[in-house]
Amino acid sequence: MKLTYATRRSALALAQCRAFVARLKAAHPDLEMIEEQVVTTGDKIQDRPLSEVGGKGLFVKEIEEALLERRADLAVHSIKDVPGVLPDGLVIACIPTREDPRDVLVSPKHGGLAKLPEGAKVGTSSLRRAVSLRASRPDLTIVPMRGNVDTRLRKLDEGECDAIVLARAGLVRLGLEHRATEVLEPEISLPAVGQGALGIECRMDDDATRTLLSALHDEATSRCVAAERGVMVALEGDCKTPLGAYGERRVLGGGMIELHLRAFICDPDGSNLRRAEETVAWPASDDDARLLGERLGATIRTARA
Repeated sequence: MKLTYATRRSALALAQCRAFVARLKAAHPDLEMIEEQVVTTGDKIQDRPLSEVGGKGLFVKEIEEALLERRADLAVHSIKDVPGVLPDGLVIACIPTREDPRDVLVSPKHGGLAKLPEGAKVGTSSLRRAVSLRASRPDLTIVPMRGNVDTRLRKLDEGECDAIVLARAGLVRLGLEHRATEVLEPEISLPAVGQGALGIECRMDDDATRTLLSALHDEATSRCVAAERGVMVALEGDCKTPLGAYGERRVLGGGMIELHLRAFICDPDGSNLRRAEETVAWPASDDDARLLGERLGATIRTARA
C-alpha cells in the first residue's frame, strides 16, 4: 500500500513527522510512504506575533486542503495547532504517545527563572507563556519572538534577549534537549492544549488509512488531549487567547486511575485571570473526557461573567 503524508517544512515538523512515519512503517513493513511538504500561512508570516495574524489553524489550513483535495492521505500535526472543530470530512484518527508537555526556559547565562536579573528580556510570542512568566516575575520584559526553534535559539545566542521559553517536546524531537536550562512545571507555566502531542489527520471515509493508523494510537494520551481540547472549545480559545489546559493520567493505589484536569484563561494583558481544576475517575471514552473539558471550560466561562 502507498500513502502520501503532508507536513510543514520546518525542521521540527519534519523531524516529528518522519519519526512517526518510521514507526508506522515499522508496524506495517509493506507500507510505502511519500512525503508532501506544505507551506502554511503561519510559516509565511514571520514578522508579527501569531495573536496579530489570526485565529487557530494558521499552521494546518493548507495541509487540510491537501487532504480534502486528495493530494495527501494523512497529515502529521502538532495537535496544539489544530482548531477544536475540524473541516467536514476530516478526522483526527490517531494520537500517538505524548512527549513531555512542559515548557522550558533556555538561558545559558542565568539558568533558571528565579535567577534572571530584574528586567531581563525573555523572548516568546505566546500570550499564554507571557502571562505565566509575568505571574511569577512581573519585572521581566517580554519581547516578541517568532521563528522556528533554531532561529529562536540563534537569536538568544546572539544576545537579543536573556532567555527564551520553548516546548520541551520540540527540543527533544530535535535532539536539543540539552539546551534547556530549567523545566517549568505546570504550576509555573501550564502547558498549551495538546502540547507535546501529535494529531494524525485523514479523511473520515478512508477506512484503510484509519485502520493502519490505529496501530499507533495511544489511549491515555488521547483521553488527556480530548479533555484539554474540550476546554478550548468551551472557551473558544485561539491564538489571541492566553489559555492553558493540561490533563494528567494518575495511577493510584489499588489500581484506581484518575484524570486530573487544570485550565486557565485570562485577557491578553493578563487581567481577569480565572483558573479551575477537576479530578474524575478515568473516562471510559474520549467523548467522556471531552465533556469533562467542556464542563471545566464552562465553569471558567461562568466565572468571567
